[in-house]
Amino acid sequence: MGHLSSIVGVHVDGSPVSGGGLSENGKFSYGYASSTGKRSSMEDFYETRIASVDNQLVGLFGVFDGHGGARVAVYVKEHLISNLIRHPHFISDTRKAIVDVYKQTDQDFLASDNSQNRDAGSTASTAVLVGDRLVVANVGDSRAVICRGGDAIAVSRDHKPDQTDERQRIEEAGGFVMWAGTWRVGGVLAVSRAFGDKLLKQYVVVDPEIREEVIDNSLEFLILASDGLWDVVSNEEAVNMVRAVADAEQAAKMLLEEAYKRESSDNITCVVVRFISGQNSSNSG
Repeated sequence: MGHLSSIVGVHVDGSPVSGGGLSENGKFSYGYASSTGKRSSMEDFYETRIASVDNQLVGLFGVFDGHGGARVAVYVKEHLISNLIRHPHFISDTRKAIVDVYKQTDQDFLASDNSQNRDAGSTASTAVLVGDRLVVANVGDSRAVICRGGDAIAVSRDHKPDQTDERQRIEEAGGFVMWAGTWRVGGVLAVSRAFGDKLLKQYVVVDPEIREEVIDNSLEFLILASDGLWDVVSNEEAVNMVRAVADAEQAAKMLLEEAYKRESSDNITCVVVRFISGQNSSNSG
């Protein structure tokens, strides 16, 4: 299913990894591409999984961008999707399951982490396909963008400390936001929500923002990517590029290569999920 090699997220020689697959019911295809880019180390990870839950075929996808090292991103990659599949209300109340599992996975990491002196964290941008629903959840500044009827629509919001509501939440919790090359929580962290970040946890929450979309014939595809793409490629540019390429893996590779060509200074990870037109219905499995 294309997700087994991704624990490292990059080939041993440093070259990009890519892969993809097709759902057994023929309703969607997916592709991914991930590279260290111009960085010397890899802190981006991803998950692509198709599973049967309560006799329903579901697709689960995620991009996790670590900071302060890879350990939180690796933990989230290894546990978040698995925890979600096991949640008793995953099918019946997907939104509640996502909120519960984001919080529980973060708590489990913090309880298991004994690195006293070095803080680390990770974003998470996840997408779940259940029947005719696409449920996107986001923490941090990885981003989810859909193409519906040819239009690029962001279905997540980058969590930055200088956003009015985020800054207010941080200050009400006793924290502060200051400029240090960019706006940062406590002068340290450039995202306002994340997994991990134990020393800043009372300010840097793991509450996901969730958006649900109907999978119908106007929904063409979804892009999940780390900020290594979005720092240099706009939502509209990414959608226009992917629209021209039918194969999801090739589309993900093209986005990665374009971001690299535009001098992205970060790790780059892209997941593309294509909804196969005319195949979509409310029937699942």
